[in-house]
Amino acid sequence: MTDFPQDIFSEQEGIDVDTLANLGPLRPLAGVWVGVKGFDINPDAEAPRRQDYVEHIELQPIDPQSNGPQLLYGLRYHAHMVKPGEVETYHDQVGYWLWEPATGMIIHSLTIPRGQIVLAGGKAQAEATQFEVSATRGSTEYGICSQGFLEHAFRTDAFRMVVTVNPDGTWSYFEDTILQVRGRPDPFHHTDRNTLTRVAPPTPNPLAAAS
Repeated sequence: MTDFPQDIFSEQEGIDVDTLANLGPLRPLAGVWVGVKGFDINPDAEAPRRQDYVEHIELQPIDPQSNGPQLLYGLRYHAHMVKPGEVETYHDQVGYWLWEPATGMIIHSLTIPRGQIVLAGGKAQAEATQFEVSATRGSTEYGICSQGFLEHAFRTDAFRMVVTVNPDGTWSYFEDTILQVRGRPDPFHHTDRNTLTRVAPPTPNPLAAAS
């Protein structure tokens, strides 16, 4: 059982408001990025569909967040993907990456406009160049919630994402989303991967910019 404090209301005093300086392993992800080598494997009627994609993702620091004594630093993000040479959205996603310096906890939230949300969690050292978060359907801490049709036809049972910060300043990810597709006996591994290159620096969070 997690050893939470007895006082659940009192917030920390004298905190550092510079989010970029307190993001731990998330710091290298801050900024605006483009990835042109995205690759997605997803379920289709006849056979798994393989699709290249181009990704634009912006991760900007937010002001420190307090849940009573718990202190979190984070990045708000928006990821947008298209097929190469096309304009129509292939995938769109918003959420937060959060870091708790006191415990080494990483939280990744994602919402997609097809009626699904995920809250995934993991742990890492502040200087880590690779970390992993995961979520499981049915968990009340790090779980997955989907609207009715997705539960019926493409039930998501688990989600895992591994992030690697590369020596050249890029970062890469690998996602494995385990689906139970209706009418098929075996779980399907819906995977995505890409490597992102920074095209613009992050904007300081409001409190840091004002100080």
